[in-house]
Amino acid sequence: MTAAENVCYTLINVPMDSEPPSEISLKNDLEKGDVKLKTEALKKVIIMILNGEKLPGLLMTIIRFVLPLQDHTIKKLLLVFWEIVPKTTPDGRLLQEMILVCDAYRKDLQHPNEFIRGSTLRFLCKLKEAELLEPLMPAIRACLEHRHSYVRRNAVLAIYTIYRNFEHLIPDAPELIHDFLVNEKDASCKRNAFMMLIHADQDRALDYLSTCIDQVQTFGDILQLVIVELIYKVCHANPSERARFIRCIYNLLQSSSPAVKYEAAGTLVTLSSAPTAIKAAAQCYIDLIIKESDNNVKLIVLDRLIELKEHPSHERVLQDLVMDILRVLSTPDLEVRKKTLQLALDLVSSRNVEELVIVLKKEVIKTNNVTEHEDTDKYRQLLVRTLHSCSVRFPDMAANVIPVLMEFLSDNNEAAAADVLEFVREAIQRFDNLRPLIVEKMLEVFHSIKSVKIYRGALWILGEYCSTKEDIQSVMTEVRRSLGEIPIVESEIKKEAGELKPEEEVSVGPAQKLVTEMGTYATQSALSSSRPAKKEEDRPPLRGFLLDGDFFVAASLATTLTKIALRYVSLVQEKKKQNSFNAEAMLLMATILHLGKSSLPKKPITDDDVDRISLCLKVLSECSPLMNDIFNKECRQSLSQMLSAKLEEEKLSQKKESEKRNVTVQPDDPISFMQLTAKNEMSSKEDQFQLSLLAAMGNTQRKEAADPLASKLNKVTQLTGFSDPVYAEAYVHVNQYDIVLDVLVVNQTSDTLQNCTLELATLGDLKLVEKPSPLTLAPHDFANIKANVKVASTENGIIFGNVVYDVSGAASDRNCVVLSDIHIDIMDYIQPASCTDAEFRQMWAEFEWENKVTVNTNIIDLNEYLQHILKSTNMKCLTPEKALSGYCGFMAANLYARSIFGEDALANVSIEKPIHLGPEAPVTGHIRIRAKSQGMALSLGDKINLSQKKASL
Repeated sequence: MTAAENVCYTLINVPMDSEPPSEISLKNDLEKGDVKLKTEALKKVIIMILNGEKLPGLLMTIIRFVLPLQDHTIKKLLLVFWEIVPKTTPDGRLLQEMILVCDAYRKDLQHPNEFIRGSTLRFLCKLKEAELLEPLMPAIRACLEHRHSYVRRNAVLAIYTIYRNFEHLIPDAPELIHDFLVNEKDASCKRNAFMMLIHADQDRALDYLSTCIDQVQTFGDILQLVIVELIYKVCHANPSERARFIRCIYNLLQSSSPAVKYEAAGTLVTLSSAPTAIKAAAQCYIDLIIKESDNNVKLIVLDRLIELKEHPSHERVLQDLVMDILRVLSTPDLEVRKKTLQLALDLVSSRNVEELVIVLKKEVIKTNNVTEHEDTDKYRQLLVRTLHSCSVRFPDMAANVIPVLMEFLSDNNEAAAADVLEFVREAIQRFDNLRPLIVEKMLEVFHSIKSVKIYRGALWILGEYCSTKEDIQSVMTEVRRSLGEIPIVESEIKKEAGELKPEEEVSVGPAQKLVTEMGTYATQSALSSSRPAKKEEDRPPLRGFLLDGDFFVAASLATTLTKIALRYVSLVQEKKKQNSFNAEAMLLMATILHLGKSSLPKKPITDDDVDRISLCLKVLSECSPLMNDIFNKECRQSLSQMLSAKLEEEKLSQKKESEKRNVTVQPDDPISFMQLTAKNEMSSKEDQFQLSLLAAMGNTQRKEAADPLASKLNKVTQLTGFSDPVYAEAYVHVNQYDIVLDVLVVNQTSDTLQNCTLELATLGDLKLVEKPSPLTLAPHDFANIKANVKVASTENGIIFGNVVYDVSGAASDRNCVVLSDIHIDIMDYIQPASCTDAEFRQMWAEFEWENKVTVNTNIIDLNEYLQHILKSTNMKCLTPEKALSGYCGFMAANLYARSIFGEDALANVSIEKPIHLGPEAPVTGHIRIRAKSQGMALSLGDKINLSQKKASL
């Protein structure tokens, strides 16, 4: 929105869709009405002119009857009116009436009210007619000496604008403003004057800065910001000046203004790569993050720190500041904490890992005592994952981390406990020396685990890694303790029938190893009758899971019992002890099968679980060497292979990241000199320069760099036909949240088109920022009109509208040319992203909007189709490449992307190659898309459908 429209819409309350009054009625109100009536009439005139009406007959009336008035509201409206009203004739000459207006400007510039003076000076910045400005120059100069700072700072702006547009009107402006700056005391006036010197006469600005460089810290923040801008420009244009001004930048790092500190730190990084400079800038960024309360500011400054880390020579400096960076964790915002932990993890080294682990352990303990914040559980997950990564990269730290984390296996938050379990599983596989410690801690917390999923994982770990006779017996004791009195069915029936008196009912007692001299388990129950009965919800954990109908945990228990029984047989030589242990394990499986077939559980046991438990019973009854190898060796090898594949994938991604950052140039690579390049080898110097620049920055997309014109032409949209009176086409430039439409309008007629206006409207989550101003087009002339559109979410948007104009000399209504629609591609806002499998499953369950797209393409290869979808949607495939390798006739893959607005998009590709239709049969299947918002799911589905059609052509 222009300044005139902004002021106008603020002051005017007339409905835009009301019927406009006639010119005669407006003239009567302006001539004979009182001040209030004239004010309302002037508002209506401004609205009508903004809407394209001409009203030439009212100009002299306003000069005669409204301009002499001293009412402040009318004077503000007049400034808007003079800005928008046509001031020239059709042939470009100034209207004679404007001489009278010029005299009014001069009087307002000498008005005793400082607001009227300042407003008039601001208005003069928008005038483009030198004939109007020339008589006013003495009055404008005089305003530099006004007593009020509001007048003086606007006078500086007016002089700067006039000097920039019409230098001949005030050729001594730089000298005049320099003298004004030396004697001025007000900060805002000095800022405007210094800003003018930067753009008009940089040498004078440097001379002034040299005289007061030691007092820069005492200046106001608005002037300090301008000084930082000047130093940045000068030092980049002339690197020899760095030594002269870098001390000033160091001083500005101590400014009281956060904005000045931020700009000074950014400038210092660009001026010097010395370790002291990088450390000072990084320390400044960290202080800003800690002291600022706005989370958006924290995230922006964190991004700057991450950019510093990307530079190889700066990473060593930032490693010394890891403990300072961790102070940011005091911020309650989860996104800030997440970025901070990731940055600290990227900077961790053998020198600081111990201190990092100590801080993270303290943070984990804090989260155990804090429950009031909704993000506490998610923050605990982040801490667990960070400690996990530290332990994997630095195995010496694992022994300090594991005891603290394993306490969270009994946590109510299943997600955090799952992360701990994943970490423990990886640690016990990789670090042989930590296995006794992990098994011991696992046995301690085993009985307090509340989640069935965590319970299954703990069972697997104990069954896989308990290698001594004592540990195996402890596992059996813990299982009996968690299962309660057996047989389960009989004991539960007695409780329901009331045959057991309260004092006779059993309750969970302390764990004891009840082994006889013969090595067999005693028939005494693992439950004690010393305490009163528990309520139903206080049953032993495993017993509660089974009675709730979750028999998958029973299948896991059967596998664990089989493993430890087979291992016990290999450790103990006495046949009686072997048989006794096997019988105990088989008894537990049998009683669970009995329970599953009864009516006691809330859900009956499934056939799969029955088959699994029955298979384990058969394995224990035979105890063959083949089964022993399968249960006790192959399972661990599968885990080892999975962890190795995961580690290789992480290394590969890190390698790709480093390759993006580092540009590798071989010693024998030829040097290309642009001056020596033959003309037929390059299309233009600009293209060759662009290619060289991108190569220096490490950009591998040379195809676009070699032909930038072609990539721009792809974004040009034709809006009208070639036979229309007005031809229009738009170049659509998308920059994150902003869309800039650069519209070329061509007058294809032999008439002068007046008030040619581009009228635009939007559909979707788009918002037009400002209404393009009307313009006049000569016969066969052209002009460029720019329009800005704001984007609020990732959704398919449409921009539509028309071009309206008047033909010079014609008495007919306005002419209109309808424009074609401009479709905004959501791919400009979607970026590939990564997440863990657990996060993907959690989001998949939470997101309520799903869009199912049927595969309809002529692509005959599964991998080729998947790559085509990835390229078309900017999504990343989360399924490992090894899982997708080979050929089996079908494929399933998970895709993930994230928009710049923080919206998540999930997709599951399920496709197959129908072999019975022949080798040339196309891929079939479907793609399920899930998102939090309906627009995201629908837009992504439309994009996939469109890309499939393109592939089919």
